[in-house]
This record gives sequence, C-alpha cells and structure tokens, in this order.
Amino acid sequence: MTDARFEDGADDPLRLAAQDSEGLTILSALLQDAVFVSQDMRFDRKRRRFAVLVNRFRWEDAARAKTERRGVERVRAMLVLDGVMSAKTLGFDPTMPATLALLEIVFDAGNDGAGKVMLKMSGDASILLEVEALGVTLNDVTRPYLAPSGKVPDHGL
Repeated sequence: MTDARFEDGADDPLRLAAQDSEGLTILSALLQDAVFVSQDMRFDRKRRRFAVLVNRFRWEDAARAKTERRGVERVRAMLVLDGVMSAKTLGFDPTMPATLALLEIVFDAGNDGAGKVMLKMSGDASILLEVEALGVTLNDVTRPYLAPSGKVPDHGL
C-alpha cells in the first residue's frame, strides 16, 4: 500500500506499531533526538489516548545517507499511545513553548499487561503514562527533508 504523498518514488512513509517491550525499543531508537513543542502533545482522557507530533531524524535511512554522502533526513511523525489511563509531566511546564528533545521511551510492565510508559526528554523532563496495555503506533505524516541546520547528532554513524 502506498500513500499519495509519496508517489514520486520517495520511500514510503514509516508505519510501525509496538505491543511489547521489544517493539517499543525499536520505536524508541527511531525516535531518538526527535523534537517537539509542548503544544504538539495531547492527552484525551475520554478516548484514553496520548499523542504527540514530533520532528524526527530518519535513523532507518542513516547508513544509506552516509554511503550516498548526503545528510540524514527529518520527517514529521505522529506517536500515539492507546489505553492510557493517566498522564503526568515531570520536570517541565507543559504550557511553555520550549522545544523538547526526546531521548528514550521505556516501558515498566506491571500486572496483566498494564504498566507505565516513560518518555524521557533532555533537561530531565519526562512524561509518565499509566497504560492498560502497551499499544503504540508511529506514523510518518510528511515527506522526508534535510534538516535545515544540517546538524545531526553523532551516534556512531
């Protein structure tokens, strides 16, 4: 299945789901160094859904980009967690427009698949989500583009 936004031969948009710790580890790696502003995250208590629109590096393309001697691209992506019973921000004021950098996502499993998901950001900020079960999706929503600054974190690439 292709997306009309990507019909010109560009890579298909990334669409991944995680329902266990191993899958979440993969999503966390793909989201490392993603940035967003606090206004781009929402917790819908009624639908039990937490969503955040991030600007992420396309780490899955980093090796090819290095071989082709071009910069690593960025893409806007939607991270959605379903079955969220509560959301709590720690270490930052969510009403401030400061840019946040996502470092890692971890899952602390509890009983019967429930547990806590922690989104860790730079500056010791984090978001703690209590979930009924781990259900996470990551979907690219824009075309890839080169990072305007041209700077890419060095993770041994």
